[in-house]
Formats: sequence, structure tokens, C-alpha cells
Amino acid sequence: MTDRVPVETRRQRWMAILARAPAEGLMTLLNEAGGAPEYTVLRGPEGGLVMVRGRAGGGGAPFNLGEMTVTRCTVRLDSGLVGHAYVAGREPRRAELAALVDALMQDPERAETVEARVIAPLEACQAARRTERAGKAASTRVQFFAMQTMRT
Repeated sequence: MTDRVPVETRRQRWMAILARAPAEGLMTLLNEAGGAPEYTVLRGPEGGLVMVRGRAGGGGAPFNLGEMTVTRCTVRLDSGLVGHAYVAGREPRRAELAALVDALMQDPERAETVEARVIAPLEACQAARRTERAGKAASTRVQFFAMQTMRT
């Protein structure tokens, strides 16, 4: 990523990727990127619930859809950098690894390597899965306009 993109935007991107990444994939890629450094768990990993909100019609009045289980974790590297993570479901190891990668991404000395060897491969894998799901969904799409022309 370029330095012109605000740090907050870059962090939102990698946090979103980490939140969707499987624990096995995170551990494998982290080992390939030089392994996990020493760190201390400051909080968690602990499970809890968050309220999921929706909007009527996608843009209307907000409403409470229901609760969702999440796991959160906060870690501190020996260098003092702190990483946070929230992941859907009850997966303590996944939340801990995501928090660790978040802390590593804030380290100027390791950020480029972690971006190239952990974040980018996860992002590519997630994009491929989205494309595959979209293709499957498109193959079941019903074309209703044909019925309109048949009636006239």
C-alpha cells in the first residue's frame, strides 16, 4: 500500500482481512513470514455477543436484527506494539493470531514483509472465494423479464 493512504484506512483493510481469515491459514502464513515473535496476551481471548443492526430496505430505519457471537483478543509484542482483533464465532486461537498480525503490521520493520506474505495471500484467497460464490449464485439466477414479454 502507498503511504498516501491514511493509516486508519490501511488498518481497516488488514483488520477486515484478518477477521475473515481461518486460524490455520494465519498460522501457516505467519510461519512462512518469519514466525511469531514473543508476545503477551493483554486481554482475552474471550467470547461475547454483539448486537447486529440492519436497515429496512438497505437504507431505511435501523433495527436490531439479533445477536452474534464474537471473540476478541488484545496482545502486546515485546517491542510494546499492541494488536487487537475481533472475529465472528467462538475461535480463541483465531482471534489471538489476528491480534498478533495486527501488532506486527504496526511494526515499521516487519509491516512490509507481513503485508506481502500474510495479508496479500489472505486477501487473494478471500477474493477468489467471493468470485466462486458469485459464479455459483449467478448460475441459479432466474430471468423474470422473459415472463413479461410472454404476456404481451
